Amino acid sequence: MRAVGFTANLPVSDPAALLDLDLPEPGLPTGRDLLVRVRAVSVNPRDAKSRLSLPASPGKPVVAGYDASGVVEAAGPDARLFRPGDAVFYAGTLDRPGSNAEWQFVDERIVGRKPDSLDHKAAASLPLTALTAWEMLFDRLDIPRGGGGEGEALLVLGGAGGVPSVAVQLARRLTALAVVGTASRPESAAWVRDLGAHHVVDHSQPLAAQVKALGLGPVRYVFSTHTDARAWTEIAKLIAPQGRFGLIDDPEPLDLRLVKFKSVSIHWEAMFTRPMFRTADMVRQHEILDEVAALVDAGALRATAAQDYGPMSAASLRRAHAAVEAGNTVGKIVLDGF
Repeated sequence: MRAVGFTANLPVSDPAALLDLDLPEPGLPTGRDLLVRVRAVSVNPRDAKSRLSLPASPGKPVVAGYDASGVVEAAGPDARLFRPGDAVFYAGTLDRPGSNAEWQFVDERIVGRKPDSLDHKAAASLPLTALTAWEMLFDRLDIPRGGGGEGEALLVLGGAGGVPSVAVQLARRLTALAVVGTASRPESAAWVRDLGAHHVVDHSQPLAAQVKALGLGPVRYVFSTHTDARAWTEIAKLIAPQGRFGLIDDPEPLDLRLVKFKSVSIHWEAMFTRPMFRTADMVRQHEILDEVAALVDAGALRATAAQDYGPMSAASLRRAHAAVEAGNTVGKIVLDGF
């Protein structure tokens, strides 16, 4: 089986950071697993973090990769959601071999049906970011869907990155909140507006004064994908009393005392929690992805594939990792499967 993986934790500038591998072909799936032929993948910051952190050696290479779209080749004896021939998309998990391979085993409870209106590359741009955004907005921050929350605001920090690109769309389409996105470059600001943000502010400048000038009042919900001490200080100023703050990145320790007297609640989101811990509600990820597919097919949500890096190989994936690590991509990078 062809795959791309790593045998050591190396900087992306090293030609050996990612390697073309020839691995044994997988057997038949067991339990609720599906065997999926991977047709396309997309690349996330998590891919680069895994390359630099997961234990690997020449004798035990690691195949990473999370976002994928493909076709079910076989289903385990306990599988009941999918059957061979179904087109699917999913984001995988940290503790199993990843999607940068010809075939992958994945539990059907974290798999959704591929949107009919998208090809595999466009579909592969969505699962990880859509799950992260959905879980943060509706499971962690508990933002009401529909008309609830009218007159209140959501601030999404992170500009035109993958997760904010979906979060802005979901908030605009499924809630009554005023949606404020952040961007520091003209092209990323245009992207955020085009996705549906009511307002865009510059995260390279102090945020509190910019948000105040919008006339929205204190912001009830804040979702940050890039949280440093400077941003946190601004968030503490602008967030409403009894507001809710969510983050997904790995910042240096934040001074939570800044929001003590506002009684602000703090919410972490890790999209891999449900599959890694096999939680009782693990199938919720299947349900979310099916809802996302329905929104896409209805024209209410668009895929965020923006850069096509061609067929999968160690060279093309290393180039994609380098772009993601640089931190200035707009939308998602996608690649064909083998």
